[in-house]
Amino acid sequence: MDKFDIGLMMFAAALILIALRMTVAGAMLLAGIAGYAMITGLSPVLSTLKSMTFAKFSSYQLSVLPFFLLMGEFATRGGMNTRLFAAARAWLGHWRGGLAVATIGGCAAFGAISGSSLATAATMSKVALPEMRKMGYAPSLATGTLAGGGTLGILIPPSVILVIYAIYTEQSVGLLFVAALLPGLVAVIQYALVVILWALFKPEAAPSVPRASWRARFETTRAVWPILIVFAVVVLGIYLGWFSPTDGAAVGAFATLVLAVVSGGLRWKGFVESVIAAGITSAMMFLIMFAAELFSAALALSQLPNEISHWIGGLALPPVMILLCLLIIYIILGCFMESLAMVLLTLPVFVPVMTSLDFGMTSDAVLIWFGILVLMSVETGMISPPFGMNLFLINSIAKDVPIQQTYLGVLGFYAMDILRILLVLFVPGLALWLTGLG
Repeated sequence: MDKFDIGLMMFAAALILIALRMTVAGAMLLAGIAGYAMITGLSPVLSTLKSMTFAKFSSYQLSVLPFFLLMGEFATRGGMNTRLFAAARAWLGHWRGGLAVATIGGCAAFGAISGSSLATAATMSKVALPEMRKMGYAPSLATGTLAGGGTLGILIPPSVILVIYAIYTEQSVGLLFVAALLPGLVAVIQYALVVILWALFKPEAAPSVPRASWRARFETTRAVWPILIVFAVVVLGIYLGWFSPTDGAAVGAFATLVLAVVSGGLRWKGFVESVIAAGITSAMMFLIMFAAELFSAALALSQLPNEISHWIGGLALPPVMILLCLLIIYIILGCFMESLAMVLLTLPVFVPVMTSLDFGMTSDAVLIWFGILVLMSVETGMISPPFGMNLFLINSIAKDVPIQQTYLGVLGFYAMDILRILLVLFVPGLALWLTGLG
């Protein structure tokens, strides 16, 4: 059998196994081993597995992931989500729709610590959903705001997806974090605009809450400024070269731990639970990354990525249109797959395609730009009706709200996501300006 055909069979087999509910790591590992063995024989596969296991898991770069995950766990168990939402509510809640806008602000601030969309959506739902329902917000607006706002967890740096993308493509974590800042800020503004327009045209769906006193505003702000300083120190420290990404993540995790303990929200039991939860998530991510590494190596042997790159390069289509097609694939996959698995499954094929196209910029700039576009497309997929993962997560929390209401509530946020992707696609400077590459 031709190597190219084996590569196609591998990719199709991985997708089929995932659709049959096999774990993503298991599907890529099984397909990768089978394809590798068909091309080179069983003995080289065993030798590769032995050497690759040590080479992958002994990487110093990978230690950045557990630290960022610890930041999120400490923040969650330390009650930081509650304080962030309280501060946003004190300043914005008296507006019509202000509670939903405060939820978006809280999601953005908490996303800067957690780095995970699902974690942000889940933790903020526990705080904001009861408040919005108690104040009479329309169920569609309440659940749609939380589903959309939750995606800010992977867009606002530090983002776990960006860290893994940086490791895979050998790009600067700091540059990717900085590149995500402006699109992240635009996303927050867009989401707030959706709520404001909703409240303008349907005032009964978004009532206002009593105005907080100035004393309450300053007290709640005083409780959150240390969290914002931790975020600024981590992102700016990595970008300015004060410390490496791993050192920055360690500093962020330790500072978040201190804040969680001092605030009274974290005790020994919570600390142990945080470490165990971060360890379990890290192990899952490492296994997926190892499986993706073997899968990528097998695909490289099959020459599938190169052949696809050459085929796409021969198409009479502008590079931007080809890139748009890749982003549409991400949005579609996002309806069915977890973000990390989706990115690692597709990068072995899509990265060679991107580097083969001429966008009139350096290869590093192209990969940074592509990383931000991938991140936004993955985020959009997570709220794409009918199967977006954030939609099902919010529905599992708001059990009394029909999922059709959540679909309705998320449409405005979804439209803003599409608009933002197109904006960054046709104006790359929005992602590259702060990095100095655009």
